[in-house]
Amino acid sequence: MKKLFALLLLVCSGISYACAKALPADTLPVRGFCIAAPRAEGLPSFLRFITTELAPRHVNTLVLRVDFNYQFKSHPELRDPGSLTEQQVKQLVQTCRAYSIRLIPQINLLGHQSWAGTTANLLKMYPDFDETPWVKMPAKYEWPNADGLYCKSYCPLHPGVHKIVFELVDEICDAFESTAFHAGMDEVFYIGEAKCPRCSGRDKAELFAGEVWTIRNHLAGKGRALWIWGDRLLDGKTTGLGEWEASMNNTHRAADLVPKDVMICDWHYERPDKTPVYFAMKGLSVITCPWRMPENAKLQLRDMYDYRTSATKEMKPRFQGMMQTVWSDAESFLKEFYGTGKPQKDTVNTSANCFRAVFPR
Repeated sequence: MKKLFALLLLVCSGISYACAKALPADTLPVRGFCIAAPRAEGLPSFLRFITTELAPRHVNTLVLRVDFNYQFKSHPELRDPGSLTEQQVKQLVQTCRAYSIRLIPQINLLGHQSWAGTTANLLKMYPDFDETPWVKMPAKYEWPNADGLYCKSYCPLHPGVHKIVFELVDEICDAFESTAFHAGMDEVFYIGEAKCPRCSGRDKAELFAGEVWTIRNHLAGKGRALWIWGDRLLDGKTTGLGEWEASMNNTHRAADLVPKDVMICDWHYERPDKTPVYFAMKGLSVITCPWRMPENAKLQLRDMYDYRTSATKEMKPRFQGMMQTVWSDAESFLKEFYGTGKPQKDTVNTSANCFRAVFPR
């Protein structure tokens, strides 16, 4: 009888786990997908992807990295060539609304104001905002380099930066009819630099937290929530996570200083580290964000279920779910997803396979 009971327990446990694997999307508050906004010419294909792939997989949140891929009226000097029109954004809004998908735009704030050897539009047009104007963009970018240049940052204490930034944020949020905005704020290597006339000598954690508060308060005044990536709030040295997925310049102490109503997007791509527990214990809501390793993503998904199952009633609401991230442009991802692009060397660890693993059809 005891053997039969043990067998029944084993079978039931297997069924329970199989069901959890089969329907990972249906029991998480946030079932997200994050990708660069399509260019204007690629919009029809992307709209079909929303209809035929995101909706059937029960994705309920779409974060689009817009940056300057929009025909801003407030600052036309910051537009990318071939960027989305307001009418095209409304097509995205209508399609997402039809499938109850929350649409959240992103503009990279604070960090990521350059990439490799190219300065992004904000600092290109407003060079006075640069936190490190003495660091010149190289003709050929290499890492590591003598300047420690990964991406440029704007100076959070520059008296003119927020007027421009918030005009962009308000316009894009109005166009997307969004209740939240993603400010990026990841991989900030330049902050509180000694040569900056405004930031020199200031605490880097306080500077980072101050910028989070400034953005959050502006959004809250218009009934919108703030989302950010979580890496700058983790201690890269103590955890061994390093300078990419965590901070090595002491911004991690900002985890105790930022507002508690900010959504933390906790990304880990090489290892399924269990840092959502850390954020939740700080009183912050958190979602786990994989990229290209399906097996890691499955472990992260299982962890998120375990957190929600085992947490106290106070902690459980802070474990908000999963968001697949894609770090190519939308057109390249669609080619990868549908197998119409160039064959990849690694056919297992891809963002498309990771997406399928987290959100099976």
